[in-house]
Amino acid sequence: MSRMKQKYLEEVRPALVKRFEYKNTLQAPRIEKIVINMGLGEGKDNPKILDAAVNDLSLITGQKPIITRARRSVASFKVREGNPIGCKLTLRGVRMYDFLDKLFSVALPRVRDFRGISPHSFDGRGNFTIGIKEQLIFPEIEYSQVERVLGMDITIVTTAETDEEARELLTLMGMPFRAA
Repeated sequence: MSRMKQKYLEEVRPALVKRFEYKNTLQAPRIEKIVINMGLGEGKDNPKILDAAVNDLSLITGQKPIITRARRSVASFKVREGNPIGCKLTLRGVRMYDFLDKLFSVALPRVRDFRGISPHSFDGRGNFTIGIKEQLIFPEIEYSQVERVLGMDITIVTTAETDEEARELLTLMGMPFRAA
Protein backbone atom coordinates (compact mmCIF):
# COMPACT_ATOMS: atom_id res chain seq x y z
CA MET A 1 0.00 0.00 0.00
CA SER A 2 1.33 3.43 -0.89
CA ARG A 3 2.21 5.98 1.76
CA MET A 4 -0.52 8.42 0.67
CA LYS A 5 -3.24 5.73 0.71
CA GLN A 6 -2.17 4.71 4.20
CA LYS A 7 -2.21 8.35 5.30
CA TYR A 8 -5.73 8.71 3.92
CA LEU A 9 -7.02 5.63 5.73
CA GLU A 10 -5.31 6.29 9.08
CA GLU A 11 -5.37 10.08 9.41
CA VAL A 12 -7.42 11.87 6.77
CA ARG A 13 -10.63 9.83 6.70
CA PRO A 14 -11.12 9.85 10.50
CA ALA A 15 -10.45 13.61 10.58
CA LEU A 16 -13.02 14.20 7.81
CA VAL A 17 -15.62 12.04 9.59
CA LYS A 18 -15.09 14.04 12.77
CA ARG A 19 -15.08 17.46 11.04
CA PHE A 20 -18.20 16.95 8.89
CA GLU A 21 -19.96 14.59 11.35
CA TYR A 22 -20.61 11.74 8.94
CA LYS A 23 -22.56 8.78 10.30
CA ASN A 24 -20.47 6.29 8.34
CA THR A 25 -16.74 6.40 7.50
CA LEU A 26 -17.52 5.52 3.88
CA GLN A 27 -19.34 8.85 3.50
CA ALA A 28 -16.01 10.67 3.83
CA PRO A 29 -14.83 12.05 0.47
CA ARG A 30 -11.92 10.36 -1.26
CA ILE A 31 -9.85 10.96 -4.36
CA GLU A 32 -11.33 8.99 -7.24
CA LYS A 33 -8.89 9.70 -10.08
CA ILE A 34 -6.40 12.18 -11.49
CA VAL A 35 -6.65 13.30 -15.13
CA ILE A 36 -3.55 14.87 -16.68
CA ASN A 37 -3.91 16.71 -19.99
CA MET A 38 -1.28 18.33 -22.21
CA GLY A 39 -2.80 20.49 -24.94
CA LEU A 40 -0.40 21.08 -27.82
CA GLY A 41 -1.50 23.58 -30.40
CA GLU A 42 1.62 22.94 -32.48
CA GLY A 43 1.04 19.17 -32.45
CA LYS A 44 -0.68 19.37 -35.82
CA ASP A 45 2.40 20.95 -37.46
CA ASN A 46 5.21 19.19 -35.65
CA PRO A 47 4.72 15.53 -34.67
CA LYS A 48 8.06 15.61 -32.83
CA ILE A 49 6.53 17.84 -30.14
CA LEU A 50 3.69 15.36 -29.70
CA ASP A 51 6.15 12.47 -29.30
CA ALA A 52 8.15 14.48 -26.75
CA ALA A 53 4.95 15.24 -24.78
CA VAL A 54 3.91 11.58 -24.76
CA ASN A 55 7.41 10.57 -23.65
CA ASP A 56 7.54 13.20 -20.88
CA LEU A 57 4.08 12.32 -19.57
CA SER A 58 4.88 8.61 -19.51
CA LEU A 59 8.14 9.31 -17.63
CA ILE A 60 6.34 11.46 -15.05
CA THR A 61 3.42 9.11 -14.40
CA GLY A 62 4.66 5.64 -15.30
CA GLN A 63 1.70 5.16 -17.65
CA LYS A 64 1.39 5.67 -21.40
CA PRO A 65 -0.95 8.55 -22.38
CA ILE A 66 -3.35 8.52 -25.30
CA ILE A 67 -3.18 11.08 -28.09
CA THR A 68 -6.20 13.38 -28.25
CA ARG A 69 -7.51 14.43 -31.62
CA ALA A 70 -9.61 17.39 -32.76
CA ARG A 71 -13.34 16.63 -32.75
CA ARG A 72 -14.17 19.20 -35.40
CA SER A 73 -12.40 21.50 -37.81
CA VAL A 74 -11.73 25.08 -36.71
CA ALA A 75 -10.50 27.29 -39.54
CA SER A 76 -9.30 30.15 -37.32
CA PHE A 77 -6.96 27.75 -35.47
CA LYS A 78 -6.02 25.93 -38.69
CA VAL A 79 -7.11 22.63 -37.16
CA ARG A 80 -8.84 19.87 -39.09
CA GLU A 81 -11.01 17.16 -37.63
CA GLY A 82 -8.84 14.24 -36.54
CA ASN A 83 -5.59 16.21 -36.19
CA PRO A 84 -3.56 15.31 -33.07
CA ILE A 85 -3.77 18.23 -30.63
CA GLY A 86 -2.50 16.82 -27.32
CA CYS A 87 -2.30 13.86 -24.99
CA LYS A 88 -3.97 12.83 -21.76
CA LEU A 89 -4.13 10.04 -19.22
CA THR A 90 -6.12 9.00 -16.17
CA LEU A 91 -4.43 7.74 -13.01
CA ARG A 92 -6.20 5.53 -10.48
CA GLY A 93 -5.18 3.36 -7.55
CA VAL A 94 -1.54 3.05 -6.52
CA ARG A 95 -0.19 5.15 -9.42
CA MET A 96 -2.61 7.94 -8.49
CA TYR A 97 -1.42 8.04 -4.87
CA ASP A 98 2.25 7.82 -5.91
CA PHE A 99 1.76 10.72 -8.34
CA LEU A 100 0.03 12.81 -5.63
CA ASP A 101 2.88 12.16 -3.22
CA LYS A 102 5.43 13.20 -5.85
CA LEU A 103 3.40 16.27 -6.83
CA PHE A 104 2.93 17.55 -3.25
CA SER A 105 6.35 16.76 -1.81
CA VAL A 106 8.78 17.06 -4.75
CA ALA A 107 7.38 18.81 -7.82
CA LEU A 108 5.40 21.78 -6.45
CA PRO A 109 8.18 22.95 -4.09
CA ARG A 110 10.47 23.11 -7.16
CA VAL A 111 8.29 25.78 -8.80
CA ARG A 112 10.06 29.11 -8.92
CA ASP A 113 8.66 31.66 -6.40
CA PHE A 114 6.20 29.08 -5.05
CA ARG A 115 3.90 30.50 -2.38
CA GLY A 116 1.23 27.81 -2.50
CA ILE A 117 -1.61 26.77 -4.77
CA SER A 118 -4.62 29.01 -5.18
CA PRO A 119 -7.57 27.58 -3.22
CA HIS A 120 -10.04 29.02 -5.75
CA SER A 121 -9.64 26.42 -8.52
CA PHE A 122 -12.53 24.18 -7.44
CA ASP A 123 -15.36 23.58 -9.90
CA GLY A 124 -18.31 23.67 -7.48
CA ARG A 125 -18.62 19.88 -7.35
CA GLY A 126 -15.50 19.04 -5.35
CA ASN A 127 -13.01 18.65 -8.20
CA PHE A 128 -9.76 20.63 -8.28
CA THR A 129 -7.64 21.66 -11.29
CA ILE A 130 -4.02 22.84 -11.26
CA GLY A 131 -2.30 24.37 -14.28
CA ILE A 132 1.43 23.74 -14.45
CA LYS A 133 3.45 25.87 -16.86
CA GLU A 134 6.46 23.60 -17.32
CA GLN A 135 7.13 19.90 -17.04
CA LEU A 136 10.64 20.56 -15.70
CA ILE A 137 9.43 20.63 -12.07
CA PHE A 138 9.21 16.83 -12.09
CA PRO A 139 12.49 15.09 -11.18
CA GLU A 140 12.23 12.51 -14.02
CA ILE A 141 12.58 15.17 -16.71
CA GLU A 142 16.16 16.09 -17.55
CA TYR A 143 16.62 19.73 -18.50
CA SER A 144 19.17 18.88 -21.23
CA GLN A 145 16.77 16.45 -22.95
CA VAL A 146 13.86 18.92 -23.20
CA GLU A 147 13.30 20.37 -26.67
CA ARG A 148 10.33 22.52 -25.69
CA VAL A 149 8.86 23.53 -22.33
CA LEU A 150 5.31 22.19 -22.13
CA GLY A 151 2.53 22.85 -19.65
CA MET A 152 -0.17 20.56 -18.34
CA ASP A 153 -3.49 20.57 -16.54
CA ILE A 154 -3.90 18.25 -13.56
CA THR A 155 -7.48 17.61 -12.44
CA ILE A 156 -8.05 15.85 -9.13
CA VAL A 157 -11.51 14.26 -9.14
CA THR A 158 -12.98 13.59 -5.69
CA THR A 159 -16.20 12.10 -4.36
CA ALA A 160 -16.79 15.24 -2.28
CA GLU A 161 -20.20 16.89 -2.65
CA THR A 162 -18.99 20.44 -1.94
CA ASP A 163 -15.83 22.47 -2.48
CA GLU A 164 -15.39 22.85 1.28
CA GLU A 165 -15.22 19.07 1.76
CA ALA A 166 -12.79 18.70 -1.15
CA ARG A 167 -10.58 21.54 0.13
CA GLU A 168 -10.41 19.90 3.56
CA LEU A 169 -9.60 16.51 1.98
CA LEU A 170 -6.77 17.93 -0.13
CA THR A 171 -5.42 20.02 2.75
CA LEU A 172 -5.26 16.96 4.99
CA MET A 173 -3.61 14.96 2.18
CA GLY A 174 -0.83 17.58 2.05
CA MET A 175 -1.81 19.98 -0.74
CA PRO A 176 0.15 23.21 -0.15
CA PHE A 177 -2.66 25.78 -0.45
CA ARG A 178 -1.87 29.48 -0.35
CA ALA A 179 -3.49 31.48 2.44
CA ALA A 180 -6.68 32.92 0.95
